[in-house]
Amino acid sequence: MPRLSPERLRKAGRVAVPRPSRAFWVCQLVGWTLYGGFNLALFAVFVRFSRDAVLISGVIAGTLLLLSHGLRYFIRARGWEQLAPLPLLGRLLGANLGLAVLSQLLIWALIIWVVRPAPTGQPYGWGQFLGYVLNVNFVLWLWCGFYFGWHYLRRFRQAEVDQWKLAAAVREAEMRTLKTQLNPHFLFNGLNNIRALVLENPARARTMMTHLSDLLRYSIQLSSAEQVPLRRELEIVRHYLELESLQLEERLTYSLDVDPAALDVLLPPMTLQLLVENAIKHGLAPRPAGGTIRLAAQLDETGALRVTVRNTGRYHPQPGHDGVGVRNARERLALLYGPAARLDLHNSPTEPDTVEAQLCVPVTPLSL
Repeated sequence: MPRLSPERLRKAGRVAVPRPSRAFWVCQLVGWTLYGGFNLALFAVFVRFSRDAVLISGVIAGTLLLLSHGLRYFIRARGWEQLAPLPLLGRLLGANLGLAVLSQLLIWALIIWVVRPAPTGQPYGWGQFLGYVLNVNFVLWLWCGFYFGWHYLRRFRQAEVDQWKLAAAVREAEMRTLKTQLNPHFLFNGLNNIRALVLENPARARTMMTHLSDLLRYSIQLSSAEQVPLRRELEIVRHYLELESLQLEERLTYSLDVDPAALDVLLPPMTLQLLVENAIKHGLAPRPAGGTIRLAAQLDETGALRVTVRNTGRYHPQPGHDGVGVRNARERLALLYGPAARLDLHNSPTEPDTVEAQLCVPVTPLSL
């Protein structure tokens, strides 16, 4: 699916940096306290344990805690968690080296002007500065390893959760399909209407029986499919409309206007059938004069699939009560495509007494 780069998202102001979690702060405090204790142990072994050693170890640990917190903010603000390994390593190489140099400047400034340790008689030169920079750089790489390891593990677990949610949503869609779209009442009416045609128009009766059997077969085969081509969805919509036309007769007229370039785009199964069913159930069926359904589908300028279903009637929205079918469809779209997909229902702003259902689905690589 099309996705903006992290840099474009940042420039557009769409990357909000969340506050660190409690677990992050616990790990930060524990980790850098242990690092400060390690430095203090080195002082005690190679120099001597003293008040200055405690203060210097605290300054080192505190400075690196703050700088690593700043690095975390920079990583989240720039969207580096979404980068591929090689671009990420290149950015971390420069960031860690820069922070290592900055840390030494801050640490030694604090030691000289705040701690003011007793003179040791040992000169401090560029060799020592470089050694401390390399040491801190190595520690920051360890920090990054833990941070990104935890992030990738959490993202992997979230992907598993989303997969389970999607599977549950698909199963719910199957149950809704079997209980509402192909419920016994629908089958009863369809079979009765077909039976009435057997003697009057045997050829049409056979055609309607084919529509009904294909609709049943598609619903049974829906099982584990997450996406189906638009062309297959349109076949089911045609079957459904033909069967409904037996019941509504001249009260139902419809048209399908579909761009051939959009026929291979994938979308969740039974999505279009849901929109057409709602148009008939809530728009046309309650009206003595019936009405018209117009379905149009094409690719927009960004390459996304846009489907519009217009029907005679009025839409009376109730906030938070969109219906099980519409809510289920939106959940499946969100799990499959994220914010790139959208399903909207509203009264037409240009045509009186007309309801519009608009579906936008990004083109996934599988459908190219």
